[in-house]
Amino acid sequence: MTLHKILKYLAIVIGVIGLILLGRIIAAGDDAIDASADLQTSLLVPFMWVAYIVLAVVIVLVAIFVIAGLFRGNIKNTLISIGAFAAIIIVAYLVTDGSEVILKDGGTLSANGSHWVGAGLVTFYILAAIAVGAMIVSGVRKLIK
Repeated sequence: MTLHKILKYLAIVIGVIGLILLGRIIAAGDDAIDASADLQTSLLVPFMWVAYIVLAVVIVLVAIFVIAGLFRGNIKNTLISIGAFAAIIIVAYLVTDGSEVILKDGGTLSANGSHWVGAGLVTFYILAAIAVGAMIVSGVRKLIK
């Protein structure tokens, strides 16, 4: 059997299990589940385990195919792209500063946590600017041609 057929049958089995568990949840009703901790455990936990298993399978398959694709393709371009992304993160981290922040719920966000949140936001802004710039350049080139 090919990998495609195996994955297709696995997806069907997981889908049927998920439908059965979903049917159990719907049959119990919202009010009964909210009122009873035992029902929450017996109905919701198996459904969550199916979700965890599906997530784990997807992560493993993506990792396998990405690593296999790296060795089949041009690894130089991949490493250049990873290096550019790391450079953007480093620049964003160096540009931001962190200070301890009091949260709305009374908790405290550490200075290091605040620094990383700021770096994440700046990284997003830089990547968004690059994406918008690439779209503008592409549009202008199409108009010129």
